[in-house]
Amino acid sequence: MILDYNFFEPNNQLEPQKGRILISEPFLMDNYFKRSVVLITEHNNEGTIGFVLNKPVDIPVNEVIENFPATNVELLLGGPVNTNTLHYIHTLGDIIPNSNRVIGNVFWGGDFDVVERLIRSGNLVPGQIKFFLGYSGWSPDQLEEELEDSAWLVGELPPEEIMTPMNRNYWKRHLRKLGKKYEMWSNFPEDPEMN
Repeated sequence: MILDYNFFEPNNQLEPQKGRILISEPFLMDNYFKRSVVLITEHNNEGTIGFVLNKPVDIPVNEVIENFPATNVELLLGGPVNTNTLHYIHTLGDIIPNSNRVIGNVFWGGDFDVVERLIRSGNLVPGQIKFFLGYSGWSPDQLEEELEDSAWLVGELPPEEIMTPMNRNYWKRHLRKLGKKYEMWSNFPEDPEMN
């Protein structure tokens, strides 16, 4: 019997847009995007920019930036583009000038000198900011092509959940919340040949 249904094809009822997330399908074996959750911070005719939320790096930020104050603020691998650059999202858009609102109380970028001063003074703590090495970027129409190829599921996260710490298991936990079909995704072995 042939089923008229593909369990591993995402059912994208949402369009990609700023503030939504991309969840990689279980067969995506790209080193950066394998089992990843990406926050879209910009999506327009010039392309798409986002940051992987669930790939923490075990290096303190002050080891990445010279003369930066020691902090236990989370550092993540944001994506494969310009991995020698530092980016950040935060909840201090009213305090950090030139921040760009992503969704709710989550902002992207802004005056880095202010960020550094807030950390030095102890007025910026984990949960208010996340740092990323590099970012995820798609040229115009590239993300739409990847969606047509079933590489991503478009979803949503409450703004407060975006700022909570996420580890590599978050992909699996989040999929289980989306229903039976995606629970099957979450149970699919990371290396199908090991099944």
